Amino acid sequence: MKISKFLLIIFFVSVTNSINTFADEEKMKKGLEIFNETAACAACHVLKAAGSEGNIGPNLDTVSMTIESVIDMVTNGLGVMPAFGEDEILTKEEIEIVSYYVVNSAGK
Repeated sequence: MKISKFLLIIFFVSVTNSINTFADEEKMKKGLEIFNETAACAACHVLKAAGSEGNIGPNLDTVSMTIESVIDMVTNGLGVMPAFGEDEILTKEEIEIVSYYVVNSAGK
């Protein structure tokens, strides 16, 4: 009885991890799409994982950032960078997805 409960718990944990991994992969795929196409971040930023070689904004492979700091920058803009949230270029969800993508892709 104890072994079957243990195996059931192991099964549940592995299924949950598989679902989370799939969700993360989908988030990364959508983030790449937003970065390269919807928001066209690639036109201004270097990000090796995205294949981008922009030269206007900072090289995202070399700057230190958190998801929160990227969300803030994308939402509010700075200097020549537009405020994608304030100008309603991207939805809040799209900003969160592209920020997740950038932070998890930088330096790779």
